[in-house]
Amino acid sequence: MSDTLSQRIEARRDELIALTQDLIRIPTLNPPGENYRAVCDYLRQRLEARGFACQMIRAEGAPGDSDRYPRWNLVARHEGAQSGDCVHFNSHHDVVEVGHGWTRDPFGGELDGDRIYGRGACDMKGGLAASIIAAEAFIDAHPGYAGAIEISATADEESGGYGGVAYLAEQGLFAPERVQHVIIPEPLNKDRICLGHRGGWWAEIETKGEIAHGSMPFLGDCAVRHMGAVLAAFEERLFPAMAARHTDMPVVPEGARQSTMNINSIHGGQPENPPDFNGLPAHCVPDSCRIVIDRRFLIEETVEGVRDEVIGLLDDLKARRANFDYEIRELNRVIPSMTDREAPVVRTVTEAIREELGAEATYVASPGSYDQKHIDRIGKLKNCIAYGPGVLELAHKPDEWVGVTDMLGSARVMGRSLEHLLVG
Repeated sequence: MSDTLSQRIEARRDELIALTQDLIRIPTLNPPGENYRAVCDYLRQRLEARGFACQMIRAEGAPGDSDRYPRWNLVARHEGAQSGDCVHFNSHHDVVEVGHGWTRDPFGGELDGDRIYGRGACDMKGGLAASIIAAEAFIDAHPGYAGAIEISATADEESGGYGGVAYLAEQGLFAPERVQHVIIPEPLNKDRICLGHRGGWWAEIETKGEIAHGSMPFLGDCAVRHMGAVLAAFEERLFPAMAARHTDMPVVPEGARQSTMNINSIHGGQPENPPDFNGLPAHCVPDSCRIVIDRRFLIEETVEGVRDEVIGLLDDLKARRANFDYEIRELNRVIPSMTDREAPVVRTVTEAIREELGAEATYVASPGSYDQKHIDRIGKLKNCIAYGPGVLELAHKPDEWVGVTDMLGSARVMGRSLEHLLVG
């Protein structure tokens, strides 16, 4: 990158800090989907003042969209002086619940030394702010550039992205003839390029029983005990089988290079009482027990094979265990995604990291999915990576933070990449 653009970005340190703080201070909690319009309005006002044409797009009919919690997205586009490729920076604006254990105000945007603290600081409002600073500095330095730059702030990535990037892709906004290069500033460390992610299969399993008086459980059939048999089968057969499977994908951290499964939740018997209830439970044998499983799988596996493996275990229990019955309901599926290392955006950002940071890029894949899945599968655009500031392990944790120096470094890499792609 030219010294002029590098200096322009470094000179905007205070502006980058203030922008990141402003974004953190808009609590875009998902669920339920709070303040989505507010954050999009804030960004629209800023980017329109800098020459971007902005679209406010509500994902009507998408999961979670309602009049109370509309799923708002912003797409901002700046046209260059000549025709050329479009480079799109996509960031999600939603953040997860706060959780316990914070020692800082989760929506205070506190600056302490080189760190800005707050929910979403790392995942991924710091990346969104860095992409905006990089794009604005590039436009100032190269007003005659060829092509276009887009910046999007999209909804619901933390709950699957169906009210955000998936909806936009269905509308054609990520079609390869419209957008040629996509960079998603997720927090993967500023010297790493994320090429893709593992797949995911989510399902709810319910075991059935028969209600009876708790003093005479032999007259009923305990659904929780049946679920215990399911969990035992998982421990004895499924978890060892998954641990033996390994991938050639460069997934980080190391433990995610095997197939994994999380038991997301378990509910059996009577519903939870409200917090102000101080009575005792009724004496009943539970006739239903439900778990939600979160199965992450490798590019070497198929989603059909993942599903059939679980159903096979359940059918085996049904054949062997008296009165065992179950229902299974698929909640969601995500196919693994991987961008080729020789793709134009990969080679460009690799060179920019070398030139700006003096480091050789490390290629990784994400243990969890992110919005590349929709750009790939729905948008049919393969030239997509995740690259941004922040430490992946801080995402969703208490006292989440992003480093200012890391954001500036990433912004310089983004700016250099824009020069390579749109200036030459």
